[in-house]
Amino acid sequence: MTIQPAPGHLAPGFELPNQHGEPVSLSALRGTAVVLVFYPFAFSRVCTDELDELQANLGEFRSRSARVLAVSIDHRYVLRTYAEQRGYGFDLLSDFWPHGEVAEQYRVLNLSEGYARRSTFFIDPAGLINSRVDAPLGEGRAFENYRSALLSLSQHTAESPR
Repeated sequence: MTIQPAPGHLAPGFELPNQHGEPVSLSALRGTAVVLVFYPFAFSRVCTDELDELQANLGEFRSRSARVLAVSIDHRYVLRTYAEQRGYGFDLLSDFWPHGEVAEQYRVLNLSEGYARRSTFFIDPAGLINSRVDAPLGEGRAFENYRSALLSLSQHTAESPR
């Protein structure tokens, strides 16, 4: 039986290629706060609106030393075109093959439809999940929820012994 990743749990480790084919692993980012954003489909309206909003507010993440990683089940070549067209300054990770393996580890894979659900995990520098933000398929996550979770992540990080 696999446990649902939740606040206080160690975030499941992974390595996925970004839009340029470069490997990105959670373990290599230990010591850095990570905002892991699962989204269903590149080029879809709601996902594009959400990722555009992340890009517009990227400074807020960077000012709190948090790295944004956006994950979908699209192929990396699709993600490269998407990132180039939209001007994204963060990694888009491809969970293409094995299909949705990382989304399944985080329990956000809709297996019958073949996409990752709209879920974001805020992971502290020690690799623990600090909080989570979710939204249904046709609705975007409110950026105010990101701000609240990012503030909580920053406070938690500041309180952690080094």
